[in-house]
Amino acid sequence: MHVLHAIGEMGTGGAESLVVELVRRGPQVGWRSSVASAGGSREDEIVAAGLADVHRVPLSRRSAGGLARAVAATRRALAATDPDAVIAHNVGVTAAVALAQLTRRRRVPVVTVFHGVAAEDYRPAARLLGVAPRAVVTVSEAIAGRLRAAGLRRRPVVIPNAVTAPDLPDPADARRELGLAPDAPVALCAARLVDQKRHDVLLRAWARVPGDCVLLVAGDGPNRPAIEALHADLGLGDRVRLLGNRSDVPRLLAAADVATLASDWEGLPVFVLEAMAAGRPVVATAVDGLTEVLRDGGGLLVPPGAPEDLAAALGRVLTDHDARTAASEAARRTIAERYDPVQMTRRYDALLRALLGDRAGSTAHGAAR
Repeated sequence: MHVLHAIGEMGTGGAESLVVELVRRGPQVGWRSSVASAGGSREDEIVAAGLADVHRVPLSRRSAGGLARAVAATRRALAATDPDAVIAHNVGVTAAVALAQLTRRRRVPVVTVFHGVAAEDYRPAARLLGVAPRAVVTVSEAIAGRLRAAGLRRRPVVIPNAVTAPDLPDPADARRELGLAPDAPVALCAARLVDQKRHDVLLRAWARVPGDCVLLVAGDGPNRPAIEALHADLGLGDRVRLLGNRSDVPRLLAAADVATLASDWEGLPVFVLEAMAAGRPVVATAVDGLTEVLRDGGGLLVPPGAPEDLAAALGRVLTDHDARTAASEAARRTIAERYDPVQMTRRYDALLRALLGDRAGSTAHGAAR
């Protein structure tokens, strides 16, 4: 079965990580993959590994002209790849794929993977997802519930994101390379610098965390100037390191004791799954998929927009060795039991083959289900 993965860009976000995981695992269930995107570092990774052919598609809907260009490029990608099915990530990409198919003689099933949006965008998302794709996948039960509450009549298929446990380098080496003291308590946040992620809340919380604790912030984005200004205003100095975009998150996790996110909303962040798979406790906001992944332990949840609560939780996990050890064990157990990438890929495969009536051929994995 030939699957075209369509996504806005292939940078360092969670949706991009999901595409890489599905492309990497796809041959195990009989897939051949192509990727259509505006490009990015993860696309380069796919090409270097020979995992898929890629097609440059400027998937932007910021203007009518941008959407028209995206539709035309998507139409060319569909013609070049002639896939059996399309997995489209999020709403704008789904719209471009749906419009591109209007002039095609052979229209293929489109599955939309919905990673979540801000609260005010759920109703328009639900309207489009009710008509454009053949099926909707959400990455958490919470996101599925919010879509239904916003008016989506069809029932989404919930397939949580999953990760391969990262290979961590030696923590002492990782700390040495980052200029961190061997015994300094270290937290890591890896997320784009955008409004959703609320780095402002995280920095205000960190200003309340006592001692010589260090916060590593990996990621870039439009909010960087504001975050740099807040960093200076709070006088955080070397206690907060703004690292920019990093492709070596496993190395950063090796140097860290705790992972943290202060987001206002989340689907199911791959960074949190990677941290838990690496045995790093998570301190995060109690929103959407985060409440699901941490329901059996593995860290602490706090209300969104509450820097005082976030600071208290971070201070507790960073300074309480026994609590951190227990959370680390629970985190690894949760990922092993509930977020296995092989099972995730098989669930996507089963969904696509059901939509196709298995016309693309069966596999041993499919027969086993």
